Amino acid sequence: MRNGVVIIGAGHGGVQAAASLREEGYEGPVRLIGEESDLPYHKPPLSKTFIKDKEAKPQILRAEAFYSGANIDLLLGETVTALDPAAHRLTLASGASLPFDEVILATGSRPRALPVDCGPLAGMLSLRSIADARAIRDLAASVEDVVILGGGFIGLEIAATLAAGGRHVTVIEAQDRLLARVLPAAISGHVGARLAASGVRLLTGTTVSSIEGENGHVSALTTSAGERIPARMVIVGIGVVPNVELASAAGIKIANGIRVDARMRSSAPDIFAIGDVASFRHWFTGQDVRLESVQNATDQARLAARTIVGHDEAYSAVPWFWSDIGDMKLQMAGLTSGSDHQVLSGDPQDNRFSIFHYRDGRLLGIESVNRPADHMLGRKMMGLGFSPDPALAAAGTDALKAALADWQAKQTVASTGS
Repeated sequence: MRNGVVIIGAGHGGVQAAASLREEGYEGPVRLIGEESDLPYHKPPLSKTFIKDKEAKPQILRAEAFYSGANIDLLLGETVTALDPAAHRLTLASGASLPFDEVILATGSRPRALPVDCGPLAGMLSLRSIADARAIRDLAASVEDVVILGGGFIGLEIAATLAAGGRHVTVIEAQDRLLARVLPAAISGHVGARLAASGVRLLTGTTVSSIEGENGHVSALTTSAGERIPARMVIVGIGVVPNVELASAAGIKIANGIRVDARMRSSAPDIFAIGDVASFRHWFTGQDVRLESVQNATDQARLAARTIVGHDEAYSAVPWFWSDIGDMKLQMAGLTSGSDHQVLSGDPQDNRFSIFHYRDGRLLGIESVNRPADHMLGRKMMGLGFSPDPALAAAGTDALKAALADWQAKQTVASTGS
């Protein structure tokens, strides 16, 4: 008798893993365990539409009827406290013990804690869950001064949203430019200029030295430059930490996340990991990475399910990401670390341009601002293994489409011999 698959974590990756198991014909029990009590929901809207609209509701990933219809046992508001790979059993906070044949760890990540000791203060918030988003939305309705710590995607999305709603927003970033970890200077500079023009104050190369409270509520903070900034809401967005504790306690290998192979298997037999928490050797760059994106989580979920039902395939998805910051849709395809040549297509003055990244003549990735056609074309080219000449990238989307079509035609002739 099968004990089935237990999926720990009911975010994008966990829900997709459950759905994919059924789509792949898996007939054993499937249990999906989530710590939150809400039906699993989309997270990207939380920093944008949800916090600016008091009437907004969570956008659920799957209707409740899907889980019962697919015979997926959905356990919400439950936490796994221990995992025993050898005994193939896990323990829940409620005291129950569940046997399993396989486990998929989709435990995600959590906001990195601010390294400033200010004690518990109301108004000190971060964003990772629907409960966090509700707290930000509720407090934003009654405050004027907001400070956001961290100039990454989440921080800037929130900054643009709250500034558009009339709040006085200051962003404090420790590095010398925004988005330094994920985007080149040309794009981060463009984003910063447009945010500043919209009224967001940006302090880069700056950290926080102290935080003040009044009657148990945050009231101000002092920067490393000695400036005191009033704040009735402080949002901490200085990165995330993968939730590896459960796996680590079970003796599973950890290396900037739960280490997995190209088929999403961890170092423990029958234990898989996907999404934000999974660390792996990337097929395209040859580098060890841990990718924080919905696309990565869902693609890895599909592959883990296929591995469990007996397929033998390596992860080969082209990574892509996106962020909506004010009037800028940022889309990234590929991984651009280590590029030695960049090509600009389009005009930043129009708020529509792309940067193509190459290394040794090979296209590594494309970063676009309001150029969705470039993004989609880039994903297709990299998925097929086509690297256009840099001159073609500069020539624009139509030239790239024509070059790709010509290359595909030649590939067809070569494969058929006619």
